[in-house]
Amino acid sequence: MKNRSLVSRFFSAQTLCGVIIALVSLGLSSCGQRYYKFPAYTYANRPIPPSKIDSRVLVGVSVNGSSGSLEILDGKRDIRSSIFDANSSFHISGFSSGFPSTILNFPEQVRGFVYSDSDGSISNVNYSTEASTPISGGFSPNKSTSLAIPISFNHIYAALESTGQIGVIDNLAGKSYPLNLPNVYKIFVNQGDTVVLAMVRNSNTLYRVLKLNANQAAPAGAVDCQPYNLPVYCVVPVADSTTNPSFDRPVNAYFSLDGSSVYVLNCGPECGGNTAGVTVLQQGALTVDLNTAPYPAAVTSSVAIPGGATAVVADGTNLYLAGQQLQPDGLFAGRLTLLNLSTMVPSAPISISDGNHTKMLFADDNTLWIGSQSCATGERQAHGQNYNCLTRFDLGANTAQIFPNVTPGGSATVPYPNANQNPFYYGDLTGLCWIQNQHKIYTAYGGQIHAFNTADGSEINNQQITVQGTALDVAYMDALTNAAN
Repeated sequence: MKNRSLVSRFFSAQTLCGVIIALVSLGLSSCGQRYYKFPAYTYANRPIPPSKIDSRVLVGVSVNGSSGSLEILDGKRDIRSSIFDANSSFHISGFSSGFPSTILNFPEQVRGFVYSDSDGSISNVNYSTEASTPISGGFSPNKSTSLAIPISFNHIYAALESTGQIGVIDNLAGKSYPLNLPNVYKIFVNQGDTVVLAMVRNSNTLYRVLKLNANQAAPAGAVDCQPYNLPVYCVVPVADSTTNPSFDRPVNAYFSLDGSSVYVLNCGPECGGNTAGVTVLQQGALTVDLNTAPYPAAVTSSVAIPGGATAVVADGTNLYLAGQQLQPDGLFAGRLTLLNLSTMVPSAPISISDGNHTKMLFADDNTLWIGSQSCATGERQAHGQNYNCLTRFDLGANTAQIFPNVTPGGSATVPYPNANQNPFYYGDLTGLCWIQNQHKIYTAYGGQIHAFNTADGSEINNQQITVQGTALDVAYMDALTNAAN
């Protein structure tokens, strides 16, 4: 009887333990479900996507330039799958272009546009359905060096340098118009789709696009109008002083949010010119419906920026200008300049990564992040300094640091080397996005995904977010603002 009682107690205890374990497992499972539990009312009434991931990072991936995909990563947990299925992966359906090099991200409008350099195609990505459709009536196979799309999506503008044309897709009319402008390589549009500017390589002339009235003849001074017989769109030079020109290799444009001004960046020596700077123009004198010559003067002032100016962001108080400054030894050095919008007085240049700066964005922890390409050909590499392509700028302390924080030949090496196993250099930074309110940024850095903490610049282990192929660009699909990229 005694032995039977002991056995009974043993099995009772075992059963109780089993129940406890089952309850604990159920509780953990329930907690796990909350990871992807969307609120009853999502931000801006966004639908729950098929992947059920709430912090999606979109990655343009290419395999040898012949086949490509758009992969979705979980930017909150830094994994490339769902937490409930480690073997799962998520891609944008319907996309197959070979080299998705550029993502134009519009999270506020729950969509994006992806340009593929392998075939010149443009795809429309629906963030709600996680599906892609090609843009019909586009310019493929002509290659584009620059795309501009307003938030209305009524038009798509492209700089088709290979054919020397500005491409205009008019979604309202359902037609496309190629405007001849040899060597055009940059195109910009304001949010209201009322000002369209174009830049020509190795030129000091700025151009703008006009929309003509019905049956209007081609205006005087137009470089080209299309269609030839009954023109709809034209391209004309922006009026400027002939005795004291305002532009010196214009390369970029930033439109003020109040719609009053546009700040054109002059590349200067970095692009074979003389003086880098910023030229301020009135947007009202550049609108597409001001289509009759003589055109009003648009330039109001110009400011020299000795540190160089190729990329720009603004916070309402300052323009933050990234560029390169020519050094006495003939090499270029990366510089950041703050231009106060009230006084129009530039700060002293601040040392940042070398190279062609194309990526800039604000992020958490009062930081500004700057990315560039071809960083290994500048002043830093020549003098044995850290020559990586990502800079973290502390907006409070006005200090800059390059990441990964390594010195060539030193004991410290990059924490997560790319396929080339270079211990000191990641390579070109071609993609940059801010994972809002989560204190991190994601990058396409040297062809792979690298993520960094905004608080101190330390790198997050990228073992679970690397992609098969070459990462070309990144975008935060679930951002609260279009400025997250």
